[in-house]
Amino acid sequence: MKIVKDYVSIGELREMAKEEFGDVIKAVVDIDQEIMAIGGELHADEEALLTEEADSKREYTWGINLRLEKFGTEEFVEFDSMINIKPSLGNRSRGVENSEIREKIKAIVDKKVLK
Repeated sequence: MKIVKDYVSIGELREMAKEEFGDVIKAVVDIDQEIMAIGGELHADEEALLTEEADSKREYTWGINLRLEKFGTEEFVEFDSMINIKPSLGNRSRGVENSEIREKIKAIVDKKVLK
């Protein structure tokens, strides 16, 4: 697992994916600090890494999957994670119900994942 503060290449993500899920990388995005953790087996592990090493707060961390075969399309980012269930913030599903938060996550991913 690692924290991406600057950027990561799609090639590096593909190499990491070979060790885990093949064509999918789990990631957790901190929408406040505009960083993300990648490469964990569970979103909860990545969220813990951000909390411990980057001082991230739970209300700003959102779990996603990066579908590597869909790089460059709308389907690249998949909003599906148990850590997204945050009833106190109005999010009662594994997805990200707030469209502004979804768009912010996509913008961060677009800046961090390079060809």
